[in-house]
Amino acid sequence: MRVAPGDAVGLARLLVRSDSRNPSLVPGAPGEREVALTLREVLSTWGIHAELQDAAPGRPNVVATVGRGPGRSLLFNGHLDVVGVEGMSHAPFDAFTRNGRLHGRGASDMKSGVAAMCAAAWRAREAGLSGPLQVAAVVDEEFESAGTRMLLDRGGQADACVVTEPTRLAIAPAHRGFTWTEFTVRGRAAHGSRYDLGIDAIRHAGALLAELDRIDREVLPRVTHHLLGHASLHASTIEGGSGWSTYPDRCVIRVERRTLPGEMPADAVGEMDAVCAALAARTPPIGADVRHVFSQLPSDVAIDAPVVVALRDALAQRNESVRIEGVSAWTDAALFNAAGIPAICFGPGDMGMAHADEEWVEETEIERAAEILTRLALDWCGRA
Repeated sequence: MRVAPGDAVGLARLLVRSDSRNPSLVPGAPGEREVALTLREVLSTWGIHAELQDAAPGRPNVVATVGRGPGRSLLFNGHLDVVGVEGMSHAPFDAFTRNGRLHGRGASDMKSGVAAMCAAAWRAREAGLSGPLQVAAVVDEEFESAGTRMLLDRGGQADACVVTEPTRLAIAPAHRGFTWTEFTVRGRAAHGSRYDLGIDAIRHAGALLAELDRIDREVLPRVTHHLLGHASLHASTIEGGSGWSTYPDRCVIRVERRTLPGEMPADAVGEMDAVCAALAARTPPIGADVRHVFSQLPSDVAIDAPVVVALRDALAQRNESVRIEGVSAWTDAALFNAAGIPAICFGPGDMGMAHADEEWVEETEIERAAEILTRLALDWCGRA
C-alpha cells in the first residue's frame, strides 16, 4: 500500500495493519520486525533515509534524521510494539475506519503517534528545517524498553524529546514510575485435619494484605504530585495452595507500587521491606520473603521548561487549546530524562484506550498532531 508523502493518517492505517505484538508479553508473537520494515520502506519513498538497528535479535528500531544544519536538536520517539489482543471486541489488525475513528490494536497506543511524528519530520524538512530532527520508532516499550535503552546506550542525544504517546493532544510533562515486588509467605503443609501441624500460608497472607491496605489508605494519600495525584499500590496476583484438605505451605503475592516524581525505587523497596518486618514482629511471627523484581523511574519536566513553552506556542499558533496534564502510565520519557534529555509526552489518542478490548483514535486528531509537531520542529530547530 502506497502512502503519500507526509500522510499521517494513511501511515497510521498501514502501521496498525501490521501485527507487532511484543513476544516478551505474548509467547510466539511476531514482534516488531515486519512493522519496522514497513515503516522504513515508507520513509524511503518519502526521501528519508532510515536505519534499522536491532535492539534484540530480529527486533529493530527505525531511526532517521532530517535536517543537518545549525539549530537546536529535537528527538521524536514512539514505540512500535503492541500488547496482546485476547478479548478484543473487534478485529485487531484490520485497521478499519468507522465514524472517523481508526480502529485496531495500537491505533491509540501508539502507532498513530509514530505516524504523526514521521509525517511531521517530512513536512518540516519540506518547509526548510535547519537543526537536526531525529525520529526513533523503537521496540519493546511495553516490556522493558530495550529499544530506547539501546538508543541511549549508543549515545543518543538531543536538546529535547517528545514521546508521542496518546495524551489527547495535551502536553504531559510528568508521569508515574513503578516498582514490582513479590512476597512469598511461608507456611507448613499438613493434612487439613492437623491444625496442630499445619501453618496456613494463605490465611497468614491476609495479614500482609491488611498491612498493604493500611499503607495505601493512610500513607500514600500524603505522597502527592500536582499533576498526578497521590501515590498508590495494588496487589496484582496471588497464588497458593494445592487442595481442599491440605494446609498451604506457601502463598505468593505480587504487588505493584506506583511512584511519583521525587520518589526513587529505593523508597518503595523500603516500604515493602517494612511490611515484611512488621509481619515478622507479630506474635506469633509470620514468615515471609520479599523479592524486588523490577522498577522504572517516574518522569517530570518543569511546566516552564523550554520544550514545554515551545509546544505551548505551537499549539497556540494553530488555535489549539493548551492543556497541561499528567500521564498515569509509564513511558520511555523517564529514560530520556534520566539521561539528561528533557522529555515530555504529546500525541494523538487516549491512554484510556491502551490495552483495552476496543481501541481507536480520531483520524482528525492524528492530522492535528502532525501539524502541531511540524510547527514545533520548525520553531525549535529553526529554518535553513
